Amino acid sequence: MPAETPTRCGVVALIGAPNAGKSTLVNALVGQKVAIVSPKVQTTRVRLTGVALEGSAQLLLVDTPGVFSPKSRLDRAMVQNAWEGAADADVLLALVDAKAGLRDEVKALLEAIAQRPEPRWLVLNKVDAADKGRLLEVAAAAHAIAPFAETFMISALTGDGVADLKAALAKTVPQGPWLFPEDQLSDAPARMMAAELVREQLFLQLGQELPYSAAVVAEKFEERPDGSAAVHAQILVERDSQKAIVVGARGARIKAIGEAARAEMTELLGRKTHLFLHVKVKPGWADDRHTWRDLGMDWVD
Repeated sequence: MPAETPTRCGVVALIGAPNAGKSTLVNALVGQKVAIVSPKVQTTRVRLTGVALEGSAQLLLVDTPGVFSPKSRLDRAMVQNAWEGAADADVLLALVDAKAGLRDEVKALLEAIAQRPEPRWLVLNKVDAADKGRLLEVAAAAHAIAPFAETFMISALTGDGVADLKAALAKTVPQGPWLFPEDQLSDAPARMMAAELVREQLFLQLGQELPYSAAVVAEKFEERPDGSAAVHAQILVERDSQKAIVVGARGARIKAIGEAARAEMTELLGRKTHLFLHVKVKPGWADDRHTWRDLGMDWVD
């Protein structure tokens, strides 16, 4: 980039209902995986900022938990994290699953967005799987609830339309210095990313309910003299029966979880990674203030 080119830098917050594809879009815009994804809803628990470059612009992409009706303290924290991530953003991207359309939870979300001061754009995602004849209808219905300055129709999964969205964001964010080095992809420390990659495998490899009852704490992240990294992570569950599921017969399941997570870590960190997992039964961990601190989450009453 020529020295005389003015740089741009801005915060782009992604808000949407669970499973709208926010994390997938962040990864697509960054060009590399920085946020965990799974087909299950409410995979994201904490805010994470992906750093994307487009010409002279640096985009700080805030991936937020899906907004839904909270039923527990952990639910309330996730929703609070989402709205805090949107505060004072230079652009707020409202992601809507184009295939699912404007369900009641999406309409409620759009009504809340309509009251916010941040500049907002509508992004209809998953257009590759949606009824093409209904896209304009869905967009018009969304605009009727919360008028948007721009509308984009994309597939974060296939990449369709993502380049156009990224270019438009690069032109929109304000002029200013970059806040991260050119080669930094996320604001999350390696320790947190390691824990998230293990939790991703819990979602991908276990049943529908168990991942929501589990948490992963990276207790130690070591830099080894040979240039490799060693991660010691603890998987928290609430009952002995859940521990048995995570461990699996003769340790087969936790071995598979560890192998898959370690491969992801090696690719993300760009170096050999050693992963040591153990499972701890901790009843009521979701209501323990100290556990929340270890997870990097802010306590909510």
